[in-house]
Amino acid sequence: MHPIQEKLLNLSKETNLAQVSLREMAAAIGLPGESPQKIKHHLQQLEKKGFFTIDRSHGLMEKASLLPGLASGLLKEASSLFSIPIIGTANCGPATLYAEQNFEGFLRVSGRLLGRASPAGLYGIKTNGSSMNRAEIAGKKIEDGDYVVIDSNKRVPANNDIVLAIIDNKATIKRFIDDRANGQVILKADSSYDYDPIYLHPDDDFLINGKAIAVIKK
Repeated sequence: MHPIQEKLLNLSKETNLAQVSLREMAAAIGLPGESPQKIKHHLQQLEKKGFFTIDRSHGLMEKASLLPGLASGLLKEASSLFSIPIIGTANCGPATLYAEQNFEGFLRVSGRLLGRASPAGLYGIKTNGSSMNRAEIAGKKIEDGDYVVIDSNKRVPANNDIVLAIIDNKATIKRFIDDRANGQVILKADSSYDYDPIYLHPDDDFLINGKAIAVIKK
């Protein structure tokens, strides 16, 4: 996020930006000489990313509700559309991309497509790689560049669930195989290519950050 956007976002937590001039905003974030047009540009970028909407004619600002770390998602009841936060990218291959929680915007998805009445706990991850291109969720395969919707409330996976796993602070989407009878758990690829499974001891430093519940095709 651009530093000006970060400062404006912090300001929005304590100030109704719809009732503050662009020059006043610039001064409030410590940039009194900054161009009002530049401030306006960064405000518009924050609106596009879904952090808030500003209605200057009525002096109203509507803020998104983001939980720390993982965002909770927003329900627009009038249209039955969910705004599901996109939090970074995960490999569908070896766990080589860092799982930093980089907010990248929102997926606007009908609740009917997800079979959900609420988006609470849902977030999106963009896939990178082909190690899950044979895996299907509700008839849709997970292919490179697709978005996978993760339910962060489901962090205790059942055998054969498709999960987002964090290993050494890196993210990967894999099928969870519970083989604790043999002292291990396996993160398995479902691919038309030859990817090696990841074998873990149940006490290793890894985290299941949720279950994959839907695929949004790129």
